[in-house]
Amino acid sequence: MTLPDLPFARLTLAARGFVLLFLSIAAIVDRKDMVLALIAIGAVWAVVQLAEFRPGVSTGFATTFDAVVVGLVCGVTVGDALPVLAALVVPPFTAGLHRGAVGVALAMSAQLVALLGAITLGSDGLDREVWIGVFTWSVTGLGLGLIATFLHSAIQRSADPLAPYHYAQTLLRQLIDLSGGLKSGLDPTALGGAIVSSVRDELPVAALVLYVPRGDSLTPLVEESLDGAPCNQDDVAFEAWARGEVVVHERCFAIPLDDAAVVAGVLSDRLDPGRLDLAGRIRQLQRRLAPSAVHLDTALLFSSFRDAATAEERRRLAREMHDGVAQEIASLGYLVDALAAQPGSPAQADRIALLRDRVSHVVGEVRQSVLTLRTSVGENESLGAAISSIARNLSEVSGVPIQVTLEEHTTRLRPEVEAELFRITQEAMNNAIKHAHASVIDVHCRVHAPRAIITVSDDGRGMQQARSDSHGLEIMRERATLIGGRLSIDPAPGGGLMVTVAVGTDLEPPAGGDRTPDEKVKA
Repeated sequence: MTLPDLPFARLTLAARGFVLLFLSIAAIVDRKDMVLALIAIGAVWAVVQLAEFRPGVSTGFATTFDAVVVGLVCGVTVGDALPVLAALVVPPFTAGLHRGAVGVALAMSAQLVALLGAITLGSDGLDREVWIGVFTWSVTGLGLGLIATFLHSAIQRSADPLAPYHYAQTLLRQLIDLSGGLKSGLDPTALGGAIVSSVRDELPVAALVLYVPRGDSLTPLVEESLDGAPCNQDDVAFEAWARGEVVVHERCFAIPLDDAAVVAGVLSDRLDPGRLDLAGRIRQLQRRLAPSAVHLDTALLFSSFRDAATAEERRRLAREMHDGVAQEIASLGYLVDALAAQPGSPAQADRIALLRDRVSHVVGEVRQSVLTLRTSVGENESLGAAISSIARNLSEVSGVPIQVTLEEHTTRLRPEVEAELFRITQEAMNNAIKHAHASVIDVHCRVHAPRAIITVSDDGRGMQQARSDSHGLEIMRERATLIGGRLSIDPAPGGGLMVTVAVGTDLEPPAGGDRTPDEKVKA
């Protein structure tokens, strides 16, 4: 017996035991002349059950033999013991467990042929009640056989070691099809904007904010201020999220949308909330927004999946570079050092020294690339903290001073927005060091979720003719587009370049010292 056959044999043992118990009770209470039929069926089932537990025994032969014997016994004894027909349900069920639909068909055919043959040869005629019983228990056996066929397929799938992979493949294909087939795609910002628009169309509001969960906190995804009212509704939104119900405080309200989001807003002061039937309209709105909440939650899950896959791929590339290319280049350095110990001539010594410098430079570039791939915005640090960390590392490696000025609120941006802003800033600093040959770099980071603006200014050579194999600026623009941001590259006031990336609409770039930052980090 193979491993998948073991649960089948246990189920057949339970089914046969239950039916034997039923027949025994019927024999004791009503029909004393059922004893011989009960003994015959019990003996056959015992033999077949032992055969099913033995390895190498054909389950097809055993189930067919079971069906034939049960049909004969029922056909011979049914005239005197009608309850014996209950045994007809077992052979199709056991055959379906072992062999699926084919087994059910064979067992039903063999059982009916044996049953009708025994009835025809052993009786001059049977009354209508017997034929109804034959029909009823045969149909019941067929139904149980079909159920057993489903169980057969389910147990076979669970026993397949590749089943989880096949299931994952199916889900991933569905996810790809879903992301391309939705009219609004899987962009959380676009879906969140549609929800905010629906609320604005229904309620007279002065300000609206759509929050989405991030860990144990809420992050603004979309906000609108129509009458210049403040959009900070964090407290009422968090209360609605924690309680899972609508919260109304004077003109402020918050509507939880399952676990996917919370819409919070401020009613316009031009209208009287008491005349609006606010509670009723909010309940109706909450019901109408339920499908949109599912769409948004799907988009957020897809973004999380994509970010996790991207981060893992970056770590894998970093490992490959560190353990492969970096080690090979370092070994070339050792070979160059061996040649430098015994130069053939002064000219050769100079060339070897130049080669050693180039190898050291390449090793430094590879190590910097590994650092870039492995560095990301963690869940336990802010975007500004991550930018400060990479700025320190870049400054230590390059010797170029980098000053980071931070102005951040405690509320975080969405993870995918932080990740793209971080990569854009990282690339801008790298470009200022490697290509612009800057001597000083200033980074200003302002985050008022869901808005943010980051500028990277340098005093380098400014914009140079792009190489045909250079894609850095194009990738930066693609990253900004992915999060609905804007990227601009302008000449810096004191020479060099100023790279600005912004998400949101009403934050202005910091200008020199006219703002007081929350934190300054000099790397």
